[in-house]
Amino acid sequence: MSSPHPYIPATEADRARMLERIGVDDLDALFSDLPASFRDPAIDLPPALTEPELMALLANRAGQNASPSRPNFLGAGAYRRSVPSIVPYLVSRSEFSTAYTPYQPEISQGTLQSGFEFQSVVCELTGMDVANLGLYDVASATAEACLMAARATKRQAVCLLEPIHPGTAGVVKTYARGAGLRVDTAVSADEITDEHACLVVQQPDFLGTIVDLEPLADAAHETGALLAAVADPFALGMLKAPGDAGADIVTGEGRDLAGAPAFGGPSLGLFAAGLPYLRQMPGRIVGRTRELHPPDDGEPRTGYVLTLQAREQFIRRERATSNVSTAQALIALGFTIAVQALGPRGLRESAELCYQRAHDAARRIGALPGFAVPERGPWFQEFLVRGPMSAPELSAALSERGIAAGLDVTDRPEPEARDALLFCVTEATPDAHVEALIDALAAIGDGA
Repeated sequence: MSSPHPYIPATEADRARMLERIGVDDLDALFSDLPASFRDPAIDLPPALTEPELMALLANRAGQNASPSRPNFLGAGAYRRSVPSIVPYLVSRSEFSTAYTPYQPEISQGTLQSGFEFQSVVCELTGMDVANLGLYDVASATAEACLMAARATKRQAVCLLEPIHPGTAGVVKTYARGAGLRVDTAVSADEITDEHACLVVQQPDFLGTIVDLEPLADAAHETGALLAAVADPFALGMLKAPGDAGADIVTGEGRDLAGAPAFGGPSLGLFAAGLPYLRQMPGRIVGRTRELHPPDDGEPRTGYVLTLQAREQFIRRERATSNVSTAQALIALGFTIAVQALGPRGLRESAELCYQRAHDAARRIGALPGFAVPERGPWFQEFLVRGPMSAPELSAALSERGIAAGLDVTDRPEPEARDALLFCVTEATPDAHVEALIDALAAIGDGA
């Protein structure tokens, strides 16, 4: 007996056998752990609208958003960059408007070439041997790095060095639970043991501090573990490449160099590693080749193809290292164009400008009566600020003046984060916004 629903192939008999196998009487019992109000909620749809009415409604809703011109000092993983104007022009071309897998390489040479260029850029930035076509975001890339390290070392635990982005840590723990890995957190490299597959370090760390990766790499390697660096690719314009500092795996977030943050996504997870781990890498890798026997009257032609495909669709499921198929190809293209348009010198100058502007703003804030900028060592673009009131009160006071304050990090375990906000100033932060912040903080300090 076939199912009356062509896209739901399970018959009633199929369902009965599955329920019997797992020891459940019926579908209601299967979902009994869910509150009744969530099992089949009523859908209260408004009456249908005409197209002009719908457009007017959406325009009204959009008008309720905060203006992009509002001073905003949030960072914590999503940063506004000065993206070269060539990026939106090129990525908006119709031939690039898909992120899906090019299953027919022979007719996807343009997409594959852009992917190969992306991989090359990531390798140059990170100092690593090989890179893949990208993953969904930095968090999933870091989680995949932990799984890869566990496969490579045959160990069942990973170690996260604090401070690390809590979102990244959360995704790592979710992936690890399914893989049966233990996730430990540490405040120093002394806590890594021979049970750990890798030590995961954020560069710069979650509170903005620049990390010296070399001693951490040495400490990890002494125990037989790998070092996985979660690096900001923009900061690498002026910082030492993680691969040159001893990292075995490098992940990162590439979205910000492709365009402005858009409600947290879409994102672009960077993933690069040393050559010994090539066959353990998740996702997809584009290879380039040249004709062995070119025509007598021409140069050898270059061809691009997906290679070393480790997805379960292409090889035996038990040998697969990934189920990642769709790449963030459009964001990766924007990232590639931006880095190549800037070039090594331009990227370094932009990173240095970001560094200088952030430090100038921090110096001015620290000089205001009642305010302090706690020191945590050298830092790049994010800094802690304490004021004459609690962090939530300071954030609310700035919001009343039309300014989005830094992130409230009072729940962090680090002592210097107590009653502090994490502010971010980049090369794209307008001078007028910094002036508005200084004036607002001065006024708040005078009234405290």
